[in-house]
Amino acid sequence: MAQGIAVSGRVLYGPAGRPLARTRVVLHEVSMGGGGRPIDSTSTDALGRYRLTISHPDSTALYVVSSWHAGIAYFSEPVVPGRSGPAPLRALYVYDTSSAGPAVRVARRLVTVAKLKRDGSRDVLELVELENPGPATRVAADTLRPTWAGAIPAMAIQFQVGQGDLSARAVTLQGDSVAVFGPIPPGERKQLSYSYVLPATARRVDLPIDQPTEEVDLLLEDTAAVVRATRLDSLGIEAIEGRRFARYRTPALSAGAPLAIAFSARPLGADALVPVIVALAGLALAIGFVVALRRKPR
Repeated sequence: MAQGIAVSGRVLYGPAGRPLARTRVVLHEVSMGGGGRPIDSTSTDALGRYRLTISHPDSTALYVVSSWHAGIAYFSEPVVPGRSGPAPLRALYVYDTSSAGPAVRVARRLVTVAKLKRDGSRDVLELVELENPGPATRVAADTLRPTWAGAIPAMAIQFQVGQGDLSARAVTLQGDSVAVFGPIPPGERKQLSYSYVLPATARRVDLPIDQPTEEVDLLLEDTAAVVRATRLDSLGIEAIEGRRFARYRTPALSAGAPLAIAFSARPLGADALVPVIVALAGLALAIGFVVALRRKPR
């Protein structure tokens, strides 16, 4: 029988990190399939400390500690049996909530544009790192005013939310903007990922910078594409999972800063060569007909 694993840590309140006494903490087992169940719970002591036990560790699962405060659930780093040591978990910070305060900032925006697909379209994956500079967890004021919103190209189609620190159920597309309605606590950056497709008609794409952005990173599988920006660093070619990408990086950009990608000319495929072959064949027949008319009979 597997030996039990002790899980310990502290719950701290607010940016100052005041110990939060007599608050409930719950230990959850999360299976690889995504299901979860509580397996232990306790209350913190006067110093905000807790101790929980994984009685029957499952090597195929991971474990997290949660604590609720002001209607928001906060989760610890994961514990993975066999890989996580016996040291206490990092302190779990909880905060009050507010729908006002300094705006949530874009600390980093990573845009990956894949090569041309057979139908002429291109897949785009964006990873955005958001930072809440306020002292409270930012929540949406109502169903019309999100916690944060950011623009994507107007031509984008087939929008999908990917895996990240923010629940996909709390992210939606409103017009040409990605809107987040989930809570964003202070402290560590929170990652948001989403994808979309650039249609086959796109020879160029303008990436809208609708708010101050500390850094933009570009990965372009079309290594001959031309990037235009006020300031730009070219970081060469990088191989990622057997694919080659041209890397670019901008410094901090102000709202409205230009950032555009002009794709290289498309290679001529078999389908594109058919009209050319037909035209050349027609021209050859025409020349042969003219020569035949000019030839004198014997």
